[in-house]
Formats: sequence, C-alpha cells, structure tokens
Amino acid sequence: MTQAEIKLCSLLLQEHFGEIVEKIGVHLIRTGSQPLRVIAHDTRTPLDQVKKALCVLIQHNLVIYQVHKRGMVEYEAQCSRVLRMLRYPRYIYTAKTLYSDTGELIVEELLLNGKMTMSALVKKVADRLTETMEDGKTMDYGEVSSTFVRLADTHFVQRCPLVPATENSDPGPPPPAPTLVISEKDMYLVPKLNLIGKGKRRRSSEDDAIGEPKAKRLKHTTDNKEPIPDDGIYWQANLDRFHQHFRDQAIVSAVANRMDQTSSEIMRTMLRMSEVTTPSGAPFTQPLSSNEIFRSLPVGYNISKQVLDQYLTLLADDPLEFVAKSGDSGGGMYVINLHKVLGSLATATLESVVQERFGSRCARIFRLVLQKKHLEQKQVEDFAMIPAKEAKDMLYKMLSENFILLQVGCQ
Repeated sequence: MTQAEIKLCSLLLQEHFGEIVEKIGVHLIRTGSQPLRVIAHDTRTPLDQVKKALCVLIQHNLVIYQVHKRGMVEYEAQCSRVLRMLRYPRYIYTAKTLYSDTGELIVEELLLNGKMTMSALVKKVADRLTETMEDGKTMDYGEVSSTFVRLADTHFVQRCPLVPATENSDPGPPPPAPTLVISEKDMYLVPKLNLIGKGKRRRSSEDDAIGEPKAKRLKHTTDNKEPIPDDGIYWQANLDRFHQHFRDQAIVSAVANRMDQTSSEIMRTMLRMSEVTTPSGAPFTQPLSSNEIFRSLPVGYNISKQVLDQYLTLLADDPLEFVAKSGDSGGGMYVINLHKVLGSLATATLESVVQERFGSRCARIFRLVLQKKHLEQKQVEDFAMIPAKEAKDMLYKMLSENFILLQVGCQ
C-alpha cells in the first residue's frame, strides 16, 4: 500500500474506533500477518487491550485470522475493507432508495455493529423508527422483518460463517482458533422467527427521575430476559452486492446515453433478472429469453413484444457488443457481456480524464492510440489531423504523465 492509503486507513480507524484500535490496525497494515504477542510487544500495548482491539476489528471484518502450521494464530488486516468505510454513506443511501427508511436503518445498524442477529436488529430498527414517529404511533416488528427478508432475498445482507457442529462435539482439545464455514445455500436463508411486538420509545429523563432506580430496572430486565430465538445466527452487510448494484446502475446509464430510455429500461430489467443468479465476477449474465424479459418489464411499461425484439436486436448489433445473442429458443436467448461493458466504461472514464486534463485534441490522440494499440508520431499527426509541432507537444505531455508509453522499435 502507498503511504497515502495507510494514512487514510489510519484516519478512518481512528474516527470510527479510537486510538487503540487505530494503532493495532495500522501496525498490521504495515507489517502483514502477526501473532498476538508479537503485536502486543511491537506496539507496546497491554495484551488485554490488544485482544479487545482485535475483537473489534474482527467483528467489523477488518482483520482475519488463520492458524499457522505450528499451531500459532496470526492476524492480518484487510486494507481494502478498511478503505470501503469511505463508502458507508453510499451503501446506506442505496438501501434507503431501494427499501425506504426501514432498509436504510437495517444497513446502517449492520455497518455500525459489524454483525448482528436478526432478532436484535429488528428490535433496534423498530425502536429507532418509533422514535421518529408521532406520539401514539409505533413501528411493528413484522414490517421491519419483511424488509429484512427482502434485503436477504436480493443478497444485500448475508449470514456470517459459523463454527460447524462437528467441531463443537469433538471430544479432543479445542483448536487454537475456530474454523468458520457456511454453505452457499444457507448464506441467504432467513430463520423463521415469530417476532411479535412494536418499537418502544426511550424514557425521558423526567420519567427516569420519578421511576424506579436504574440498577433495580437493570436487574429486573436481566431476570426476565427471554432466550434469543436465533442465537448464534449473525448477519452482515454484503458489500460486494452493493458494488454490483453500482455497476449495474453505471451500465444502465451508459446505455441510456448511447441509445434511449427504452433501451436502458430493457437493460435494467435484464440486470435485475440476473442480479441474484449471476456471480459479481462472471464475464456474462445467465442467458435470458425474450419472452422472460417481456414478462419481467415494469408494470405499465407499454411496449409490445415485437418492439422489444427490435430493441434486443439493436442492442445485440451495436458495435460496443453490450448484449449478445446466445440462442434462438424462447423467442431468442440474450446475455449481457459484463466484461465488454466494464471495459467500455473504463475506456470512457480514461478518455474523459485525459480531456479534462489536457483538452479535446489530446483526447482525440489518446482515443486513436487506444484503438490502434501502436502508432508512430507521423501516423498520429495524419490520423488526428493535428499539426506536427502540436502533436509532438501533446504526446510529450501524456508521456510525462504516464498516460501513454514510448516503445522503441528494433531495426
């Protein structure tokens, strides 16, 4: 990592978790994986404080651990995961846009706490929503639960790995660190909970003053504590799924700019149909038939099946090749070429950066070099129709900023 990235990680950790966690986190970022006692020795921090800091970092998926061959547990910081904390507001806003205030608070609580059980999360969100309502109104647990289920169904939240039951029942000595596993089919399986109740408002200071003492209330609450119905089943925000959503939004916007609103709505429908079935790193989406796409178009979007087929053909014949036809069954099978789309988006971003920094003529030269791969200076002048002196100056500017490279040919 660069020094700027390490400094940014340091500031993020300090802002969110305080100085001790920041010290341990930055130490692991700089040194790589290390065992517990080495961390305590190198940072000159008491062992119990190091343990607490590592617990916080592991809780928020900022540190992972693995058992060394010699039976020693080593801890390693996840730098990219720390930097993703910059996007927390965007994740929360996306949840609000898709699933209203309830979805916003669910994702916000998961990001603030790292991992939570569904029952604790539902109660906390219901209480927070009740606080914002008018007097006499409350938020039902069932409404929050239904929004949570929708988030799980669309993979925006996922289960955390668990200690397998076989490891718990093993009569031998426990391992130095537990091995956490979860199967793909269980990752988004929501437990069947019968959460009945409504959100509660916090008591005001006046109510506390005339009520029973705080210690007595705490003891009363502890004595009547009910067993947690989903104890041990923890959930976390699926940040990769949010990034997939951002990617899909960029694709829809690119199609709208290149063609029209109808084409972008068809693309949005295809991406929505594939969002759960296609892995985020897959080069293509799953094949979709024209009939399936037509049935999945938004309600009230009045285009005929014939017009849809024309638009799909237009998308498939476009030189950018965002959509490809993969078969003829079901009225025609179509896939989205995700690698081609992302390559085109990256190229467009590079061209806009060059244009902003060096001007439109430099952007024209840069675009030519991208298309032709290799060009001599005389060819650049001819193809871009730019005078030799100006072309030479522009090429030197981009070369000095490492936007293009100079390759010396051998005779």
